[in-house]
Amino acid sequence: MREIKDAAPPARHSPSMRKTSPSPRSSSPRPTVPPAYALETVPRYTSYPTAAQFGPGVDEGAYRDWLAGLDGGTPLSLYVHVPYCRVLCWYCGCHTSVLNDDARIARYARRLEREAELVAAAMPNKGPVAHLHFGGGTPTILAPEDFEAVIARLRALFPFVEDAEIAVEIDPRTLTPAMAQALARAGVNRVSLGIQDIDPEIQRLVNRIQPMETVAATFALLRSVGIERINVDLMYGLPKQDVAHVRASIAAVLALEPERAAVFGYAHVPWFAKHQAAIDAALLPGAAERLAQAQAAADAFAEAGWTQIGFDHYAHPDDPMAKAAREGTLKRNFQGYTTDQGEVLIGLGASAIGALPLGYAQNEPHLGKWAQAIDEGRIPVVRGIAATPEDRMRRDAIERLMGAFAVDLGALARAHGFPEETFDADLARLAPLAEDGLCAIEGRQVRVLPHARFHVRNVAARLDAYWAPAATRHSRAV
Repeated sequence: MREIKDAAPPARHSPSMRKTSPSPRSSSPRPTVPPAYALETVPRYTSYPTAAQFGPGVDEGAYRDWLAGLDGGTPLSLYVHVPYCRVLCWYCGCHTSVLNDDARIARYARRLEREAELVAAAMPNKGPVAHLHFGGGTPTILAPEDFEAVIARLRALFPFVEDAEIAVEIDPRTLTPAMAQALARAGVNRVSLGIQDIDPEIQRLVNRIQPMETVAATFALLRSVGIERINVDLMYGLPKQDVAHVRASIAAVLALEPERAAVFGYAHVPWFAKHQAAIDAALLPGAAERLAQAQAAADAFAEAGWTQIGFDHYAHPDDPMAKAAREGTLKRNFQGYTTDQGEVLIGLGASAIGALPLGYAQNEPHLGKWAQAIDEGRIPVVRGIAATPEDRMRRDAIERLMGAFAVDLGALARAHGFPEETFDADLARLAPLAEDGLCAIEGRQVRVLPHARFHVRNVAARLDAYWAPAATRHSRAV
């Protein structure tokens, strides 16, 4: 466990120390990608197969078998889902609901501990935990004492490496000094702050009123308790948002010196997230404007000397995530791009998804049914998918493409015990994208071209055996 001392926090890096010189920018116009690709609905590939393929074939029994078969040397990661918020943001696509009943939230925390006990008991060989991530919802909606109790129980049940990353998603509007101190005592060493956009009108249109003064105060509060690794989440594609808004938001957060940033494209899927119907679709930017906003974000971070990670993350060149991208070890999971090298992800909480070598398992999303399962001593897994050898091969191919923008499909097929020509039909599906300038194909090697980074999901979809162009269960590519 990390030791938290009553000492002054480490000195902040000054802007002059953190900033690097931007690369020279060409005055020639950027190559363009046909706009139809931005309109394609494609997965985000935080898993493969994606959640759209999950079904009831994976249940508690299958999950217990997978857990029992794990090797004790296999590194673990834990994900804890807290599906509650104080106010519902209309853009949100997560499993969450508004709750102001602190007693119910406390009961949820106790059941998280009980679920962890059930899972740990099903694992005779538990590998070391290197990453623990609390997501939501708003994980800091838990009372400070409940949050500390959950982490203490997890540490008692699972072996943690000494320098484990303990990360928590935070709503700056609701973080209290008492909670910040609890985070520090519990060993939290990385946080992510949701900011989205700093313009008051856009905030009103998505029901997230959050003055920049609140964000700055949250940065200061976290640093005062010794938490220095601060990530920020921004968005593009919001109602009435334009390039100027995106640049202004990035400039504002850069002044606070975060460690990393994610810039997500808003996915308007009111048929899935019904509360999104509160957003006026007529105010949403079109495909060309969305692409311009994504590019504006990349330009703004490049001008600040940051490194682009994948298609929607950014970090300082000396950050571990930038290093992982350079070295080809970048991974992707349900939180997006990550440095987490764990081979097993255990999901805890309602709707949480676990990722194991043999497949994916998702907990019951209905809070009442999830609670009932816990109270009855059942691990609440209700759906998922068993990954075939071909699925695992394609998962590796897509992850390499999403992280490094290049993959040798022939070599990868051989490494998985498949014939070198296994992906040849997929290469034929990629040929039109190569003609349109999204990628280059040399033999069986595929490389996403620099100007088409935002379209890497289009390229990856052609390696997805389940994806079809007419599918509508996913978000737009850009």
